[in-house]
Amino acid sequence: MALHKINRMTQADHVRVTEAVAAAEQHTSGEIVTIVTDLSDHYEDIGLFWASVAAFLAFAAYGLFPDFYLGLVDSVTGGWAHDYSAGEIMAMIFVAMVLKWVGTWLILKWLPLRLALTPKAIKMARVRARAISLFKVGTEAKTVGRTGVLLYLSMKEHRAEIVADEEIAKLVTPEIWGDAMVALIERVKAGQPGEGMAEAVRQMGIVLAEHFPKGHENPNELPDRLIEL
Repeated sequence: MALHKINRMTQADHVRVTEAVAAAEQHTSGEIVTIVTDLSDHYEDIGLFWASVAAFLAFAAYGLFPDFYLGLVDSVTGGWAHDYSAGEIMAMIFVAMVLKWVGTWLILKWLPLRLALTPKAIKMARVRARAISLFKVGTEAKTVGRTGVLLYLSMKEHRAEIVADEEIAKLVTPEIWGDAMVALIERVKAGQPGEGMAEAVRQMGIVLAEHFPKGHENPNELPDRLIEL
């Protein structure tokens, strides 16, 4: 789900989220893991893509308006007209395309611009993929009852994900986490990411307590602390 106006987590936010996890797990056998990261992907391929698009458009422009660009070359060389051979024209086009590609690529080394030019669907897919990857490493099948669930927040992409373990996914559809995601979004938009994650955890705890109430033995199998990558 899309998020906006996100601030960095403070030490107080870490304490707030950790306490929320501990409190939520008092009423459920489920285990909540919280992770926040600055960026899920660097999108270097997006910079390469747009650089290639710029070079292609330059090639198309040179092909459609050759006289105009040859006139520019003549003006740069002092205004002396010259009958260029096909080889010379191709060489000039190649050099111009390379310069266009390199220039665009260098401009897109600036991450905010690269992110702005990355389609939302790609950012959504990569944040989701990173969340699943982290879930598989640190949460999936790490509890006896397979009742782990990950709340993942990616700051610069302005996105969050909830990924649940096998037993939870059987009973809780993604739509059921809606209240938790709404709570997170509302507070993050207000510039309170820590409170947003804490409230999302509280809402997740309500869902987990309904489907996976606390048993006689309820060991704390996964860390309560907010993990910041």
